[in-house]
Amino acid sequence: MTDKSYYSGLRRSMIGTIVVVSLTPLLILAALGGYQFHSAYKQKVLAHMEQLVLGHKQSIDAFLFGKLAEIRVLADVTDFEKVRDDDGLSRLLLSMQERYGGVFVDLGLVNAQGTQVAYSGPFRLGRADYGHALWFQETMQREFYISDVFLGLRGLPHFIVAVKHSWGGQEYILRSTIDFVAFNRLVENIRIGETGLAYIVSRGGEFQTKPRRQVAMSQSFLNEVLSPEQNMGQSRFGGPVPAHVHLGQDPATGEDSVFVTAGLKNGDWILVFQQTQEDAFLLFLRARNFALVGVLLSTLAIGFMAIVLSKRILNTVVETDRQKDMMNEQVIEAGKLASLGELAAGIAHEINNPVAIMVEEAGWIQDLMEEEDLRAMENSQEVLRALGQIRTQGGRCKEITHKLLSFARKIDPTMKTVHINELIEEMAALSEQRARFANVHIVTELAEALPPIEASPSELQQVFLNLINNAIDAMDHEGGQLKVTTRREENQVVISVSDTGQGIPKANLQKIFDPFFTTKAVGKGTGLGLSICYGIIQKMGGEISVSSVLDVGTTFHIRLPLRKGEADDEGRA
Repeated sequence: MTDKSYYSGLRRSMIGTIVVVSLTPLLILAALGGYQFHSAYKQKVLAHMEQLVLGHKQSIDAFLFGKLAEIRVLADVTDFEKVRDDDGLSRLLLSMQERYGGVFVDLGLVNAQGTQVAYSGPFRLGRADYGHALWFQETMQREFYISDVFLGLRGLPHFIVAVKHSWGGQEYILRSTIDFVAFNRLVENIRIGETGLAYIVSRGGEFQTKPRRQVAMSQSFLNEVLSPEQNMGQSRFGGPVPAHVHLGQDPATGEDSVFVTAGLKNGDWILVFQQTQEDAFLLFLRARNFALVGVLLSTLAIGFMAIVLSKRILNTVVETDRQKDMMNEQVIEAGKLASLGELAAGIAHEINNPVAIMVEEAGWIQDLMEEEDLRAMENSQEVLRALGQIRTQGGRCKEITHKLLSFARKIDPTMKTVHINELIEEMAALSEQRARFANVHIVTELAEALPPIEASPSELQQVFLNLINNAIDAMDHEGGQLKVTTRREENQVVISVSDTGQGIPKANLQKIFDPFFTTKAVGKGTGLGLSICYGIIQKMGGEISVSSVLDVGTTFHIRLPLRKGEADDEGRA
């Protein structure tokens, strides 16, 4: 897998994770909240519609039975002489119209054979025969009756309120026509929203009022919207049949609608109120749409933030991977240097013995020449000088390899008594050859009688050698002076390593001890030296600091604590 495809997959994974983690609680809360709100709002709306229909049912029943009661009272308190005469009925009708606002259209007296014997009203219905009329037959059986709306002899929609009464041993029916327009207005005014509509139908599905718009009605549909108790016409518990709410499809428009039904006239009529669900739950739908818009905007915001955050995180990951790769390369370089050091130590060990033999053999030849009186030879002095030079240079090689082997040993962290001046002299001597090639002059100003300290000699060797090599590198181009000084300050030993190089910029001074930070060219430094030195000095309880001036030079200061006994002596002194 290439880096590009890896990072693309990683970014998609981060975007997906952020989106899923962020959106899941939001969607769950929106779904649960929406469901709870929808249920509560729906119950509230349906309860309101049910109460509205029950209130109008009571009003309509009060109207119908109120008119019937008024006719019954009229029959009970009026003398027969007043009702059998057209003029008497006219006076009664006029009085009732004045009191009730024209709700009573006419007034008539019908004998037991169905013949209207007296009449007062706007129509010519005198001597009309109602013997076969349903309302007449029902009234004769029940004593009072409110008919369905029908066209009758006048051809106009109306309904009859009739009461059977006995005058002079004969049974008569006192009937009145109720103003259909006034009655229809009672129902027509029931409106909710834009599509709310109320009407009254009989149990046979015949309209008893005129709906404001076309409504499809059938017996099967009526049975569908009625509750079982309404279909039976009585409550299971003997009380009034409650209103019933039905959610279904309007057969006339095909729209999902709410139907609320309530029985009228002791269950003979049904008051139906219907409204489209979109209109009935309009506020909920608006709230739902607003919530959906909010969720959509939240989704877009989360998606945008996921893209932005994933881009930032991915940039961080890319930078981290880049630094990791660089660190790996530096570690590999450090490993190579370590291997090279081990190789050099091995070579030094192998060279050390032959050089020692060569020095010994040169000495042996010199001894033989002196014992066997070979000084008489013509070039004996030149041979002795060459042998002396071989012994001198061989001894020097032996000393160098000895120091190289000493330094190449694995770092021993064991704390021992260390004489700082001796270590510095040793490291300065080890670096002398390299300094000479770099045209750098090493100067040591070491304090006399400097007390020993407790430290790891191997680790201090590494610190001093690293500082000396860094100083040489800083003066590599033009040469200069490398000065190492030691002194005692109170209960500390202070070692300073100064060079006359180009100095370190202030921006780099803060990072000089960071791991892998280096200002050297690629391949010439790992950036680990000073950070390791910092860790070693800190572990020994000391401090290391740096001061530098551009174009003047740099000085590293190392402060190491004296041993407890030495510090106490200093305090007493």
